Amino acid sequence: MGGVLVALMIVPFVATVASLVAAPRIGKPLTVVAGATSLGLAVSLLGSGRVATALAGWLRVDSLSLVFLLAVAFLYASTALFAVGYVESGQDDGGRYARRFFAGLNLFAWAMLMAPIVSDFALLWVAVEVTTVVSALLVAIDDTDGAVEAAWKYVLIASMGLGLALLATLVMYYAGTATLGSGYELFFPRLLAGAHHFQPEVVRLAFGLAVLGFGSKMGLVPVHTWLPDAHSEAPTPISALLSGALLTVSFYAILRFYQVTRLAVGSAFPRDVLLVFGIASLALAALYVARQRDLKRLLAYSSVEHMGILAIGMSFAAPIAVAGVLLQVLAHAAAKSTAFFGAGSVIRKFGTKDLERVSGGIGALPWSGPMFVLAVLALSAMPPFGLFRSEFLIVEGGLVSSATALTAVLVALVTIAFLGLSWHASQIMLTPLPDGVLRGETSKVMPVAMVVGLAALVLLGVHPPAQLSELITRAAAELGAGR
Repeated sequence: MGGVLVALMIVPFVATVASLVAAPRIGKPLTVVAGATSLGLAVSLLGSGRVATALAGWLRVDSLSLVFLLAVAFLYASTALFAVGYVESGQDDGGRYARRFFAGLNLFAWAMLMAPIVSDFALLWVAVEVTTVVSALLVAIDDTDGAVEAAWKYVLIASMGLGLALLATLVMYYAGTATLGSGYELFFPRLLAGAHHFQPEVVRLAFGLAVLGFGSKMGLVPVHTWLPDAHSEAPTPISALLSGALLTVSFYAILRFYQVTRLAVGSAFPRDVLLVFGIASLALAALYVARQRDLKRLLAYSSVEHMGILAIGMSFAAPIAVAGVLLQVLAHAAAKSTAFFGAGSVIRKFGTKDLERVSGGIGALPWSGPMFVLAVLALSAMPPFGLFRSEFLIVEGGLVSSATALTAVLVALVTIAFLGLSWHASQIMLTPLPDGVLRGETSKVMPVAMVVGLAALVLLGVHPPAQLSELITRAAAELGAGR
């Protein structure tokens, strides 16, 4: 299995270089092949049931990291397919935009794939930092005033956040010096083995800094303010990767700190910290969803909402709740990417993101329109989609944990967000088609990517594969669910 990890490290990087130097007509299919290959490699790890390592242990995938690797690889494959239709083939700049776009997309995916593959806290921080640099350039790639401003805001906030995350990594290193010596590698297994002997106060500080630092990339309130602007101004394929993959990769980094903190000081402290950030994120997002006028900002605040749900679900700590959180990671990746793909089709068709200037979406887009409505229903946790199953598990876990009041708050806030999303979707999609708007898709390829996402959502909601269910159970155990 070590060869699979090495291949995952090589394939997207090779696609990056080739996309930059080759003609756009080569870069597009090459990106699709790289995405599909990465997904196939990630899926091949699913049936192993054991930890895979490579390069003398510097690359490592256990059950927890494989859940996030699958989410990123799926987003890479589906977004690459959507991007082929999204990026127009006949640019006036001789294809320079397409070269930069596909090279950036592949490099962004490479960095996000590396985050759950590396086995060291320091390398994990480096991988997340690389995602910041690359994604900021992609946010600004359209070179509009709004895009450049959003990219600068993103860089400033994310850099400050990752500065805190780096400090968290150094503090965690210091916490282990009394047990592991003054010079050791920050490998996850080594820290987990010695965590019982770490200084509790130092570990608490490291975890708090990690939640603030990586939480700025995850979109947790109050360090979320870059997210709506960046997701709104970025090209739609990049918005899908930001929401579906980057936020969850940052959550993965927090969970690695959670593992060590739980062993060092018990589960109560990290659970309480995540609960505070989760409630704040869910409450703000639920209220902001209802008053949005920008289609992509609407979906961005929906991402903040779902990150809040993940944090709250981890705070319940019951095995069924943690399993729901991990399933939510996968289902949210599929649902949010599909919704952004639909939004991209709407924006291409109507030439605007303003919700008040869009109507008759289903009439204008016979394939993308209905699928966008289904994606919104999926984000609202309606059956038979995967988010219904995952949020049902989280709610059940809250009740099992005797957190009845918090569970009621969770359900109430999710309901408010559902009403906001469904209202806006109905206004732009289920209204009469205005005069002068021609019926038809803007691309034959873009709806195919939406079909892939919806198929995954139905699979996760109706009957997840047995190997995937076993993986989620093992990953929940690695997080100490129920202990």
